This record gives sequence, C-alpha cells and structure tokens, in this order.
Amino acid sequence: MRQVTVGATPGEHAAAGPPQGSAAPGDAGPPEKEAAPSDTGPSSVTAPELDCRAFYARMAGGVTVVTAQGPAGPAGSTVSAVTSLSADPPLLLICLGNASRTLAVVEASGRFAVNLLAESQRARADLFADPAVGAAERFAATGHRRELAVPVLADTLGWAVCLVEDVRRYGDHSLVVGRIAAAHTAVGRPLLWHDRAFASLGGAPVAAPALDGAPVVATRPVRESS
Repeated sequence: MRQVTVGATPGEHAAAGPPQGSAAPGDAGPPEKEAAPSDTGPSSVTAPELDCRAFYARMAGGVTVVTAQGPAGPAGSTVSAVTSLSADPPLLLICLGNASRTLAVVEASGRFAVNLLAESQRARADLFADPAVGAAERFAATGHRRELAVPVLADTLGWAVCLVEDVRRYGDHSLVVGRIAAAHTAVGRPLLWHDRAFASLGGAPVAAPALDGAPVVATRPVRESS
C-alpha cells in the first residue's frame, strides 16, 4: 500500500444502489426516410425512442462513497460517477445530484473525500445509498477517521481527499472537480456497478486490508480553497 499527500493544511474549508445517470431523452428530429440498416441487433432503437438511462446503465463503473464534513456533522453518499481528470495537477471529477445533502456540504466546506469500495462492501454501498438512513446513522455504523478535516472510511481500497476546484450544474446533477491533497491505496478488488446491479471482476476475490494509520508524506504544496 502507499500513501501520498500534496501538502494541504488540516482545517475547515472548503436512488436505491449507487446513483444512475439520468437525463431527458435526446431531442432528435424524425429519422430519415431511408435510414441505413443497424448492425447493433434487434435491441437497437432510434434516437427519438431512446431513453438515455438505458445507455447509461450499460456503463460499468467503480462504486465509491463520497464524504464531506459540515458544521452539523459528516455527510456521505454512494456514487458511481467518479473519474480521473488530470495527473498534473492531480484532479478528479465526481457527479452528485443537485438535491444531494452531500453536495451542499461539499460546496460549503470546499473539500471532500472519495472512498473506493471493495467487492465485499456491498452492504456499505447500500447503507450510504439508502434515503431512509440519516448521515449520523451511516457514519455510526462505519469505521472512519479524519484526514485533512474530512472523514475517510476504514477498510477500503483507497481514498483521496480533494480540495474543490470547480462546481458546475448540468441538468439534474452537478459536476465537482477536486484537486487531490492526500491519497491512500490498498490491495483488493473493486465493487462495480453495471446494468443497475452490483458486479465484481472475475477470478478469486482479494480482501482489502484496513487502513493502518501510516503517516502522511508531504510533497509539493497545494493552494487551499478560500
């Protein structure tokens, strides 16, 4: 395992299952009178009939829990819309529903953590996705600690604490870009989300070890969000 930090000062700155992409179907015009035959098989549909959510469901993604710390306590949600954006500077991107309490806390605090779940942690993904379970109950049932004033979950495949660089609203979700200030990785296999269900990689599973409290290693400084 390894742990790195891009030096940031601790302090206060700032759907069942993982969220699925949703948007209005494309507003395409009528099909041409003599459209070319499709080679995608009988399940293909023309653009006006296409529900984009069916397309989104075919995208496989890793399952994460995004966490943040607010004045009223921690917040966290299960999220599958997470991706790397840049290595230099180290940026990643998450998408959160506009009505999400986690999004509100991320915007107010200016920082968040992405926690990568192992394939054995489906119950944790369900817990942080259940709208009937409050934030206090979610965190009371889950081992966690603070890194750079942000809660990170125990026994995961890794976590990254990020400082918010940008937030933009697109339709019913918001795109949040974060600059990685600290990161930790461990050995294991990821929990995946595909076709509206949990999935895992083939082969024998590998358990993810617990976070070990290793000291954070400082590297180059990162400007704190104001």
